[in-house]
Amino acid sequence: MSAAPSDPVATPPTTARLVNLPNALTVLRLAVVPVFAVLLMSNGGADAERRYWATLFFALAIITDRYDGLIARRTGQVTEFGKLADPIADKALTGTALIGLSVLGVLPWWVTVAILVREVGVTLLRFWVIRHGVIAASRGGKLKTVVQSLAIGLYILPLTGVMASIRWWVMGFALVLTLLTGIDYVYRALMLRRTSARAMAAAAARRAAGGPAGGSRSDTAA
Repeated sequence: MSAAPSDPVATPPTTARLVNLPNALTVLRLAVVPVFAVLLMSNGGADAERRYWATLFFALAIITDRYDGLIARRTGQVTEFGKLADPIADKALTGTALIGLSVLGVLPWWVTVAILVREVGVTLLRFWVIRHGVIAASRGGKLKTVVQSLAIGLYILPLTGVMASIRWWVMGFALVLTLLTGIDYVYRALMLRRTSARAMAAAAARRAAGGPAGGSRSDTAA
């Protein structure tokens, strides 16, 4: 597992210009969301041609999600805007797709709720521990992203018969990975808060001041 940050949120911002290619890709992904929603929901989801177009827009947005962070890290163009907008764009795209599919009656609501609770929760955890360090993406997390995107894409397509059955199994696998990696992320976030250099320094300072090493509260200023 690489020690490099897995996304722009986990990467310290630089003095890069606000207007750059990674940020442009993120903004493009946000702009695609309403277009994707209109295509998906056209004629109550019964317009097969527009469902195919919606799938294409979804796939392009997923590709920009892969490359905006990669370009930002490799070229030193990580910005505060990118750190904030990137996860918002991710959740806006995924959330719109899942909610839209549930509204159309294609995907059960409990699946949508389970995935969105996990995704939003992990995003909040990421910001909670960001000053303590980086939680690198696990292999399970990377696999979850790929399988989840594939499952959503299959559900956007107007499939019937065997393929409609196959996509349920793909979504089931994605759901299992989503929940398991979410639990793993919570565990690693809690461990990082307890064992990071910042936490250790705070504990040492309390001991030097004569206070209890463990403290009666967490380092809320972190």
